[in-house]
Amino acid sequence: MALRAVISLVGLLALPGLLPADTLPAAVSEARENPRILVMGDSISAGYGIQRDQGWVQLLADSLQQAEYPHRVVNGSISGETTAGGLARLPQALETHEPEVVVIELGGNDGLRGYPTDLVRENLKQMVELSLAREAKVLLVGMQIPPNYGPRYTAAFFGMYEDIAEETGVSLVPFFLEKVALTPGLMQSDGIHPTADAQPLLLETLWEHLKPLL
Repeated sequence: MALRAVISLVGLLALPGLLPADTLPAAVSEARENPRILVMGDSISAGYGIQRDQGWVQLLADSLQQAEYPHRVVNGSISGETTAGGLARLPQALETHEPEVVVIELGGNDGLRGYPTDLVRENLKQMVELSLAREAKVLLVGMQIPPNYGPRYTAAFFGMYEDIAEETGVSLVPFFLEKVALTPGLMQSDGIHPTADAQPLLLETLWEHLKPLL
């Protein structure tokens, strides 16, 4: 079934969050029956400024269900999250959920704060390597930052995602906001966060790279 058609059919389902440690045995058993896609992201994936059930992560969960994929989507995204925060949380998330696929959508907040790209790159690479060590497939989601940060920094920031993907052999979404960043009505007034109308386009961009991993 085409992804657009699937999205148009979905209902509103509750999206599970990270499970507490005392549910680990049940979580591991379920993970074997229903492979999990763990999304480690920031506000773009947490649905900042929109209803959570309108976000691309929920649309993915609904679409997979309608298309009869067995996968369950776990949204481990937090608004304002940095790569350091994601790296700190990832080991427990991997232990709890035993994901088949880990989607890493982080770095944007680091870039907006002007963090050194070498530091951001190392954090992302460690997240990738931790996931691979747990035999999970990884989809790294690339971001760009506004040009007012200067051409040298913006080029280094954008290029680090491709460098990590090449070094580790993981799949890469070159620029997650490619279809929405410059389109009127698809970005919120802050110019950073996509609107609800943009979410299906975000999912389309990601799905092209995620589907081969399932």
